[in-house]
Amino acid sequence: MSKLYNNIIRPLLFRLSPETAHEIGIEFMKLGLASWAVPAGDAADFGDIRRFGLEFKSPLGMAAGFDKNGVVVNQLGALGFGFVEVGTVTFEPQKGNEKPRLFRLPGDKALINRLGFNNDGTARVVERLKSIKRNTVVGINIGRNKDVPNEEAVENYLKSFDLAVEAADYVAVNISSPNTPGLRELQKAENLEELLSALQKRNKELSDKPLLVKIAPDVTEGEIEAIVDICMRLEISGIIATNTTVGRDGLLTGKELIDKIGAGGLSGKPLQKLSDEVISKIYKYSGGQMPIIGVGGVFSADDVFEKIAAGACLVQAYTGFIYGGPSFAADINSGLAKILENQGFSKFDEAVGSANPKSKI
Repeated sequence: MSKLYNNIIRPLLFRLSPETAHEIGIEFMKLGLASWAVPAGDAADFGDIRRFGLEFKSPLGMAAGFDKNGVVVNQLGALGFGFVEVGTVTFEPQKGNEKPRLFRLPGDKALINRLGFNNDGTARVVERLKSIKRNTVVGINIGRNKDVPNEEAVENYLKSFDLAVEAADYVAVNISSPNTPGLRELQKAENLEELLSALQKRNKELSDKPLLVKIAPDVTEGEIEAIVDICMRLEISGIIATNTTVGRDGLLTGKELIDKIGAGGLSGKPLQKLSDEVISKIYKYSGGQMPIIGVGGVFSADDVFEKIAAGACLVQAYTGFIYGGPSFAADINSGLAKILENQGFSKFDEAVGSANPKSKI
């Protein structure tokens, strides 16, 4: 199935603009036209994977950004994703930045985006999710509206959170997109503590749903240590590592084209090692006690295993799915099951942090 996608379907889609191809892909998924790619037979069995009170059929999830408005969560679940993170959503609907705002770097197996949280608004997305019977775990990723200054960010996030908890299995707080001016300032210790304290307090009052925070790969080791400390003290359920990078080091794509594309977050294969390093540091500073969802540069089962061995207890992908096609999740699930068996792990959790055994408590 992957050969058909790689040889025929992807070349056709890649002749279109990235955002147009994405919209067509979403429409095809709505119609159930991607299910042909799932191999027949039993799905990979990973046993009992429980994270922050939720049960996952597969450790591989779809990262935020693909299904911004929660329109194909069941279709993604049917393709083999063990969870889907919807969003990023904002309290007020947003059109996002001016087009073009999504770019492919095929030679690097990467994307650059400056979409700018284009979404239908939290209320509409939540109502949509409440109206369907879901077949997979669904997280809702919330962000700050572009026209809201950081001084008013806490209230803006709280408004989204109040709505999101009605439909989310977990809520992820996006403070790390490079495409909303000033947003990454919220990762600074004093700002982060204020925001997460307010959200966690409201969470305890409303629902006590798992609350996670998504951080950038472009953080220093000292910043990672501070973020972990805050999250541990506030009993945040997990850290998602990482968002896209603003770096452009080591790309095969020519500098002239990169300069022409301009600003935006880089995702895909060039992000892999950077995100793995952040995962390892979070695992180290939390003593293996902070659940980590690893994301960045996942294209194969080996990539997933590397993140798990570094300390991730769940993994997400997005760009790899764009390049890999509808059989992506099923292929990774079957490949990962074989890797775990070959490595001698009797259960999935034994592999988590196996490359960092000294960090375990």
